[in-house]
Amino acid sequence: MPTLPDQLPLACGQVLPNRIMKSALSEGLGNSELAPDERLERLYRRWGAGGFGLVVTGNVMVDSRHLGEPGNVAIEDERHLDALTRWAKAGKEGGTPVWVQLNHPGRQANPIATRHRPVAPSAIALTIPGLPAPRALTEDEILDIVRRFGAAARVVEAAGFDGVQIHGAHGYLVSQFLSPISNQRTDAWGGDPERRARFVLEVVKSIRAQVSPGFALGIKLNSADFQRGGFTEEESRDVVARLAAEAVDLIEISGGSYESPAMMGRPRTVAASTRAREAYFLDYAETVRRVAGSTPLAVTGGFRTEAGMSDAVGSGLCDVVGLGRPSAVFPTAAGDLLTGRTEALRPPHISLGLPPRLAANGNLKAFDGALDLQWHTDQLHLIGAGSDPDPARAPWRTAVQMVRHHGVDAFRAKRSAAPAAEDKAARKFRRERVLGRYVMNPAVRALSRVGVRTTLATEIETIGRKSGQPRRVPVSVLFDDDGAWIICQHGMRSGWGLNIAANPKVVVRQGDRWRTGVAEFLPDDDVVARAATFAPHPALAPFTRSMFAVLETAPVTVRVTFAAD
Repeated sequence: MPTLPDQLPLACGQVLPNRIMKSALSEGLGNSELAPDERLERLYRRWGAGGFGLVVTGNVMVDSRHLGEPGNVAIEDERHLDALTRWAKAGKEGGTPVWVQLNHPGRQANPIATRHRPVAPSAIALTIPGLPAPRALTEDEILDIVRRFGAAARVVEAAGFDGVQIHGAHGYLVSQFLSPISNQRTDAWGGDPERRARFVLEVVKSIRAQVSPGFALGIKLNSADFQRGGFTEEESRDVVARLAAEAVDLIEISGGSYESPAMMGRPRTVAASTRAREAYFLDYAETVRRVAGSTPLAVTGGFRTEAGMSDAVGSGLCDVVGLGRPSAVFPTAAGDLLTGRTEALRPPHISLGLPPRLAANGNLKAFDGALDLQWHTDQLHLIGAGSDPDPARAPWRTAVQMVRHHGVDAFRAKRSAAPAAEDKAARKFRRERVLGRYVMNPAVRALSRVGVRTTLATEIETIGRKSGQPRRVPVSVLFDDDGAWIICQHGMRSGWGLNIAANPKVVVRQGDRWRTGVAEFLPDDDVVARAATFAPHPALAPFTRSMFAVLETAPVTVRVTFAAD
């Protein structure tokens, strides 16, 4: 029977020194250029010396326009090759292989981290409050993303890393293509399980085509997404079989999404057998072992004791055990377990500790899950700063920091806090929102009631994304023959902007007429040049850029196309 200290040979020729893996944790430690710096080097130097058989990085984005959270690293080309090389060298100093997890967030893109409208297989919004609805990807865009995965893997190998892992779980883009909830396409990329699996298989082929045979390729895959009508275990087993046929080196089993976070063990009621085995997904791994053939399986989520890990590997249910959040608190966890320095990992349970009645509240439950994630991210930031993790750190300190950074947005399911630079703009935004709500909006409405009209000052009516009721706000509009141009001053932070993202049908007042149309965000439009066309006199146009700078906002152009009268 295999044991935890045993080596594990992979199909590509690499040999993992033991069976304990540091699974991916999103670090949020990329710099302002979306590159790694000395903080990630410090963190991975600690993990690289922690006795693990494999270390997998947090999700690295393949498109800098679409980020999962603030602080992501993104790889599109070789512009940050030197920094990536230093990161790889630091992680491998202890003799542990290091793989980079590659990801695209799709509709789970974080609006704090990116101005671009999220994309997805289909234009279907998440059920998480505050996240904008995505637009559906075109065929050319899908092929471009497939290419990006391959290009990123090529750069990762050039930097000296040992492999990559595709993030195909937790509701990100690969997982979105696999799920019939988020993928309702009827073309070659959706419509049945076989076509929904095409995207991940094309990503695998794209990576294999751009790296050497000895470079490892793994994938993190959902056993299911634990949502009614979603990706099922039966479909997952079929995908595993097809991935095994593509000679994937390691398949890591997880499950859930940020709508139903089974990977954190939160909303699920588990069987007694699962509790006895510790890990959340071992029962599924047992059913998938046959179709995986000789491809090694890793299971992450729930492991805490050496006995439980040894039993999982020794029984053949999996070949590798993954440690996620415990490794944030115990960076030498694998070495401690393998040498007998400890028999169990007991990281603190992070929660608000609310009474059951309050804990059942949806927003508070989302905040509790976000608090857990952020508390562990705080530990990574401590290590990255050169300190030791602090298991005694009070959860309320993390909670206060989250509310300080996000305000009421902290009660939504976000992966990490905004950088400190966000604070000033957020405070500015709140002040301007008060000014608009209690001064500017009533003034425009009052003038409108007494018949005072201007060419630019008018109103737009959207449908409230939460209430479902019409909402009217004053805006500046530039009309033309086919529609209208509007500058959404606060972009996706604006209430009416979020309403449009969820439901693009709008009504705009043009003089004394109300005209129906469809609104679309144009994040790639030159918003400064567009806003300059609103100036009442050409001499005033140059002041547009300085106005945006003073207001400290992130405006986005909105195009409204009117329906035929």
